Amino acid sequence: MLARLGLVATATCLVVAPARAERYLVHDQREYERARARVEAGDTITLAEGTWRDFEIVISGAGTADRPIAVTAQTPGKVFLTGQSSLRIGGRHVVVSGLVFRDGHSPRGEVIAFKVGSDDLAHDARVTETVIDNFSKPDRYDDDYWVGLYGRGNRFDHNHLVGKTNKGVTLAVRINTEESRDNGHRIDHNYFGPRPMLGSNGGETIRIGVSVYSMFTSGTIVENNIFDRCDGEVEIISSKSNGNVYRGNLFLRSRGTLTLRHGDDSLVERNVFLGRGKDHTGGIRVINRNQTVRDNYMEGLRGTGFASALTVMNGVPNSPVNRYVQVSNAHIGRNSVVDSAEVALGAGASAERTAAPVDSHMSANLFSGIADQPLFRIDADVSGIEFVGNVVEAGFGRGLPSGFARQSLGLKRAANGLLYPTRGALAKVGAPRDLSVPALSEVGVSWYPKPSEGDVFGHPGKVHTVATGDDTLFAAAATAAPGDILLLQPGEYRIDKSIPLDKPLTIRGAAGRSSTVLLARPSLIELHDGGNIRLENLTVDGSPAPDSIGSSLIRTGPEPIKLNMVIELAGVKVKNLKANASYNVITLGKNAFADRIVIRDSSFRDISGAVVSATAETEDFGQYNVEYLDMIGNDFENVGGPIAAVYRGGTDESTFGPTVTFRGNRVKNAGKAIAGGHSGTLFLHGVQTTRIEQNIFEDSGLVHIAHTVGTPSTELTDNTFRDTPAPRVEELNYAGEPRAVSTRNTIDGKTL
Repeated sequence: MLARLGLVATATCLVVAPARAERYLVHDQREYERARARVEAGDTITLAEGTWRDFEIVISGAGTADRPIAVTAQTPGKVFLTGQSSLRIGGRHVVVSGLVFRDGHSPRGEVIAFKVGSDDLAHDARVTETVIDNFSKPDRYDDDYWVGLYGRGNRFDHNHLVGKTNKGVTLAVRINTEESRDNGHRIDHNYFGPRPMLGSNGGETIRIGVSVYSMFTSGTIVENNIFDRCDGEVEIISSKSNGNVYRGNLFLRSRGTLTLRHGDDSLVERNVFLGRGKDHTGGIRVINRNQTVRDNYMEGLRGTGFASALTVMNGVPNSPVNRYVQVSNAHIGRNSVVDSAEVALGAGASAERTAAPVDSHMSANLFSGIADQPLFRIDADVSGIEFVGNVVEAGFGRGLPSGFARQSLGLKRAANGLLYPTRGALAKVGAPRDLSVPALSEVGVSWYPKPSEGDVFGHPGKVHTVATGDDTLFAAAATAAPGDILLLQPGEYRIDKSIPLDKPLTIRGAAGRSSTVLLARPSLIELHDGGNIRLENLTVDGSPAPDSIGSSLIRTGPEPIKLNMVIELAGVKVKNLKANASYNVITLGKNAFADRIVIRDSSFRDISGAVVSATAETEDFGQYNVEYLDMIGNDFENVGGPIAAVYRGGTDESTFGPTVTFRGNRVKNAGKAIAGGHSGTLFLHGVQTTRIEQNIFEDSGLVHIAHTVGTPSTELTDNTFRDTPAPRVEELNYAGEPRAVSTRNTIDGKTL
């Protein structure tokens, strides 16, 4: 029943009292619609505690600044929108608060849209203290926004957004119509929590505008937010419009940069970037005209190139809006870069990007790098930048133009937790001393936990001892809790049913004695959403396996997988996977993505297919299946297909991976057959970082590396090739010599 909680106005014959606000407590969607039809300025619709499934909330009306229309939770954090749910806001002065979106996805292009339709955009609306938690579409390449800001004067504040796994920006400001430009939106005090690696373009956390409208002004303010482990792609924030302000934000352990990608006249000030030594963590990337970057602090960043602590790009002469407009009139002052890998000037210089920065200034910045590593990378003419009063830690900065003084900085942590020079003469160099670092408690909501960073396998889990026999392992896996360890005994375990896995699980053999899994099915593990697998100290024998197409010891299921996975093998012996012509060890299928695959101290013998096949994303849109592949200290013998086949196609530059490390392995008679359409001992297409070192290749197929995009880094060091062709590195989109470093490699006793 619809409950009226508002006070009834008392009329007198002498005074006409102002209308009193009504409060409607609603318990289901029908009651909500009845209340929505009645609301006026000052009224509130309260959603009763509980789960509201498949609820597409629409609210619009004519509120006022002092009498907004409100939709709120009866108790913040206890109203759950699940299934296929969404929120659309129109009208003026509408406020929504206290909701939680989880356990589902939006049936629309946005979870929260500041519009009801193209003719009803929100103005002066607010969404606050609302949570979107893992509310992603099932197909990782089915894109949507979690928040779409339209109209003018809207505020999105004190919200909690975490775990977007599908393609599409977490929060997008749309300026595709006149009514949404010069918008003055404010995005503040939000917690943008972990966004996993997407393995594709389209993983930004915030994007303001798009290239086609980038010469229009948005005028959006992004301030006092925390971006925690936002790893979707190279652009954490993608600024693609004019006149935006990015102020007072904390970027914490987030791969990528705040990127002034398109548009002019933006201000980036008083932000803090703390990488904590994590790969590809970056700071600020400058492109276009009249950008101001001042009073920012960067520490512990490990990104290089486009993801450097500070990057000033080369541009394209007479660039179209969707490429790289030349940097001009940039003002970069009083920023601190400490304990960071790289500062890149003239970055991205190429046959296309030949327009060096002009009419720009860098002054009173402070720089300190990592011991024994060069800090500055200058890829183009920087005479168009005036350098004044910059200070570099002694030992760094060789070859810099005038305007950089090398001094011992004597850095010491201040009360705000940041590093500053102890010398008084440097008080006005680098980030200001009154910089404030936002605390996690100051952003998001107080009633919903922020995710911790732990072992993906959930250790320490419960250890279950599994008896030998037929299908005992299958039964134990079915009843195990996430993070548990299945401890095998000496003896044999026959698998007549593949194990479907939707949780983290470790299967561990008996210490010092042989635990053997006899594989009588096409696969041992089939990974589904949420599945992570670790195999330790056991033997897998595929002799009983049937001849079945698509056989693989570990493979992903046929349905799309939203969550990224981790696969680890340590001390594992795999043999006799040869029931058909292409029996793989690990196969990642379409729409599946592994954060990491690690294979250590293991042996593989008599395998007809590939050891790792990560080649399912073949559309050449920059998508791929695995971010990090580490194969270290293993023995491979009589492997028909590639030991590793990894494919990233296309020329998109929005991601960092894949990264492949192949170290200390012994390879004999491998890579001579075609498996999955690929041959060779290693087939690495579009891999961004490749390290092949200290391996022995004997009587094996070609190591084939194809560079496709960006500035790939390939190193081959201390490898021995016997009766094996020399490695081949080819450049598919680069006119120069192959960009690979080969050091101390030998082929049949001769140095390459």
